[in-house]
Amino acid sequence: MKIEQSIKETIQSGVSDLVCFCHLRWDFVYQRPQHIMSRMAKTFRVFFIEEPLFHDGADDISISLSGENVWIVTPVLQHGHEDQNSVHSRQRKLLDRLFVKRNIENFIAWYYTPMALKFTNHLKPRLTIYDCMDELSAFKFAPAELKLLETELFGCAGLVFTGGHSLYQAKKNSHHNIYPFPSSIDKDHFAVGRVNDQDPIDQKDISGFRLGFYGVIDERFNIGLIEEVARLRPDWQLILLGPVVKINDEDLPRRENIHYLGSKTYKELPMYLSGWDMAIIPFEKNESTKYISPTKTPEYLAAGKPVISSSIMDVVTPYADKGLVYIADNAQEFIAAAENEINKDARAYQEWLSEVDKFLIDVSWDNTTRNMMERIQLAISELSEKKEGFRSVA
Repeated sequence: MKIEQSIKETIQSGVSDLVCFCHLRWDFVYQRPQHIMSRMAKTFRVFFIEEPLFHDGADDISISLSGENVWIVTPVLQHGHEDQNSVHSRQRKLLDRLFVKRNIENFIAWYYTPMALKFTNHLKPRLTIYDCMDELSAFKFAPAELKLLETELFGCAGLVFTGGHSLYQAKKNSHHNIYPFPSSIDKDHFAVGRVNDQDPIDQKDISGFRLGFYGVIDERFNIGLIEEVARLRPDWQLILLGPVVKINDEDLPRRENIHYLGSKTYKELPMYLSGWDMAIIPFEKNESTKYISPTKTPEYLAAGKPVISSSIMDVVTPYADKGLVYIADNAQEFIAAAENEINKDARAYQEWLSEVDKFLIDVSWDNTTRNMMERIQLAISELSEKKEGFRSVA
């Protein structure tokens, strides 16, 4: 089924809205939810429901329209009633108010977090989708009831996507209609990293061999590996971009050749990438990284940067298996991989880059969204046929 036909049939089915419940804020780090919802907004009226904020005034909803035509909805609750039952009850009331005010009736409910069921289980969507992008229960500070709510979400979802193949293998027996959709890329955006020659102001004075990372710096980040590499190779420069979350800032390694440049916008990333010699994915090997599929892997490659990664399953297969990235789980392996790249000549680099481009030729968020749309239309059609069958029997 072509995407144009799929979109047409979805619209003809009467589904005009998509309501997305997410544990990540829209303007935090531009990743999977933003990429997919921005593209879904070309077909649906998309409402992106964030977790609540608290203030001194009465309960209210903040609504704004993003540049991608997505409605960002943030519940703003009054301080002083932060017990969970109260919070969920008040979120439910605000959500109902939103549905009436914006005339949301025939809609798809799209979940990134099962925790949202606490205030949405009264809704009657045309289709419920669970886009399981991570094993959230393994993350630091994960709520104890998350797994139970995920089981409930599997029970009410008509369609499930996973953020990678390893997560699909772990979840495939939990639902009858589940499909893997690994991390993808906007190739044109990151290809700028191959040609840009303007170093950002906070990076331009960092001289020497540069190894860079961007992303959230949290409990998944192997700070011990970074410190050891920096200690053993003081002539190398490690550049780290992104917010520090769920770990103490004072626990981060501090050396003259480790540079924390803070958060950068999605638009800025290719400019920083272009000035790196290699890109890195230095994650710990623990429960929180067991099933992740780092979006930065294909993004780094699209920018033409050789990559060193920990042995994350969804990086090993397919990227390392195809010889596109180096795998290193300790400082010695990491340094050996980097030195191997340093010793490559221009011809070897071009041969590698050619293989990268062959691999990435059909990898894009546009294609991912097209394939998701086909699954959505099929799921809606199947649910409609079931309802018609029930009517016939009655």
